[in-house]
Amino acid sequence: MKLKNGDKIGIVACSNGQPLSYKTKIEELLKVITEIGLIPVCSNFIFEKYSVFNGSPKERAKALLKFYPDVEIKAIFDISGGDIANEILEYLDFNLIKNNSKPFFGYSDLTTIINAIYSKTGETSYLYQIRNLIYDNKELQVKWITNSLFYGQKDLFDIKYSFIQGNKMEGVVVGGNIRCLLKLAGTPYLPDFENKILLLEAFGGEVSLITTFFNQLKQMGVFSKINGILLGTFTKMEENNLKPTVEEILINVLNDRQLPIAKTKEIGHGSDSKCIAIGKFISLY
Repeated sequence: MKLKNGDKIGIVACSNGQPLSYKTKIEELLKVITEIGLIPVCSNFIFEKYSVFNGSPKERAKALLKFYPDVEIKAIFDISGGDIANEILEYLDFNLIKNNSKPFFGYSDLTTIINAIYSKTGETSYLYQIRNLIYDNKELQVKWITNSLFYGQKDLFDIKYSFIQGNKMEGVVVGGNIRCLLKLAGTPYLPDFENKILLLEAFGGEVSLITTFFNQLKQMGVFSKINGILLGTFTKMEENNLKPTVEEILINVLNDRQLPIAKTKEIGHGSDSKCIAIGKFISLY
């Protein structure tokens, strides 16, 4: 994927609407996007209109789908997060998405849409929040975005990791935010986990909740199918130095199963987070 100066990109909010109090921040984001050489085109469903909703599920789905056949739109970035992205799944035309393939970026609750796109179309999407361009590490993020999306360098995608268990894993990456991924359980949008690398990260959640999530994945048979697990950041667990750690909880839940596990600090909810492709083959060693 490569963009060039003057390309248009779609801006959507498929999950919770942005509060009106964020308007100045969103204007700042659009300004930065313009300054790096891209032309942002916003959907009409960005800000909250009623409660957390910026539009009905059908309206938000239509706003996203509108950008796919538009040949002037070269990529789509979702700037939302929260809880309600899965509302739009039943209204998405996955044939339209597949036949008009273009990069889709989002994080957190957009895990639901990103994995549904891969499950239904086989297309790659990207776990990344473009709002990072205006947060604490904005200079670094601008550099990464510019180098990677314009010049094909690996800055935004090159992550550092270390192995906790095992020393190698390879496969197509699925997953993302663990809480949001599990919303797809029992639905036709859940990806096939066979021979995959499962990426898992979280913002909230303490020991009991993370334990519950890992056990649900185990009971769904996910851990018996995958080739390995890549843990991103678990923000609240790690900020508060909670014990047992995420790694310890996972190893305990695996119960002596020698599944490769790697850990990175560069994928998750931090303002210094990089991007990982969901639906793309990687090899870690």
